[in-house]
Amino acid sequence: MQPIEQKILSRIYGRGRGWAFTKTDFVTDFGEANIHKALSALTKAGTIRRVCLGVYDYPRQSELLGQLSPDIDQVAQALARKFNWRIQPSGDTALNLLGVSTQVPGKWLYLSDGPSRRYAIGEQELAFRKAALKDTGFALRESGLLVPAIKALGKEHVDAAVIEKLRQWLDPKLRTRLLRDTRMVAGWIYEIIKQISEERA
Repeated sequence: MQPIEQKILSRIYGRGRGWAFTKTDFVTDFGEANIHKALSALTKAGTIRRVCLGVYDYPRQSELLGQLSPDIDQVAQALARKFNWRIQPSGDTALNLLGVSTQVPGKWLYLSDGPSRRYAIGEQELAFRKAALKDTGFALRESGLLVPAIKALGKEHVDAAVIEKLRQWLDPKLRTRLLRDTRMVAGWIYEIIKQISEERA
């Protein structure tokens, strides 16, 4: 194995299984021709796989099912880094990422400040829709998931079970930062975020 290939592989391993990436994730440290050669060799070896044009992942494995489908959110983040887009999951996509909705969506939709685009990822569709991103001034990725998810559910559908599920999902260390990060959102959404951030007795 070539030294550059080894260095790129080390970085991929460091990110862990499920990580999706493009050559853009390596261009600051390596030449483009070397990156292309390394990714091509690693794909041929079966270490990584090509998910769609220009996007690869380090596949997740299951003892029962073998190689799992790509993590669509990781693919979306990789494309956003590649094209320097700001993206935000749509309400239904955020609900799925948070585990509130158990339906596997056929289409994953992200709002983007880039152009509207569609990608086929296996049997699923990843779509980016150009939109004015009013809610993307968040410092935390968690805020960008919770706010559209709560908005999509609607005030009357956020019950104690949903709040408990989201409370378990949220890292307790982020509670204070989350409250600070989302203080400009609609009042009813902020009230729910406050409940999610409360410490249980």
